[in-house]
Amino acid sequence: MKLKMLISTIFSVVLMTACSEENKNEENSSIKNESREIKELVQDYSARNVTAESASITSKQLLVKEIDGNEKVYDLPKDEFFVSIAPYINETHPCENHSLTGCQGEMVSEQFDVYIEDAKGNVLVDDTLKTEENGFIDLWLPREQSFNIKIEHQGKAIESEFSTYENDGTCITTMKLI
Repeated sequence: MKLKMLISTIFSVVLMTACSEENKNEENSSIKNESREIKELVQDYSARNVTAESASITSKQLLVKEIDGNEKVYDLPKDEFFVSIAPYINETHPCENHSLTGCQGEMVSEQFDVYIEDAKGNVLVDDTLKTEENGFIDLWLPREQSFNIKIEHQGKAIESEFSTYENDGTCITTMKLI
């Protein structure tokens, strides 16, 4: 009798643990899918593949006002920060939080060599990136960090610093190529 109870208890513990792990895996998968969907939506607004009356992005949320007046708020991934950078030579505009439907950078569909490293010297980006139709380079970077960036284009360059803390803006329009 004691052996049956012991086996039954062990079986119950194993079953509960397996179910708990399955639920955790499902939650992680759901979070990853939501993050991917938000990133795709942001990309679609940046590329002007989707229209809205307005769409802007803060350090925590994507805020969309549809053409019919409906407003939607999407939470951004907890571990990633969106930043949009518009390198320029002649023209820029002041900006704090990026308007995916309103901000327009000077250098549209241009290729840039972009190098970004964190404060510890870890390289996060070392690639040639192209600005979107809005003249911005969109990046998803780790939250709560500081970064060094170098952008080069046709013999001109800018080196700067920026960070991805909660109160930091998502729109960087101060990187003049010289």
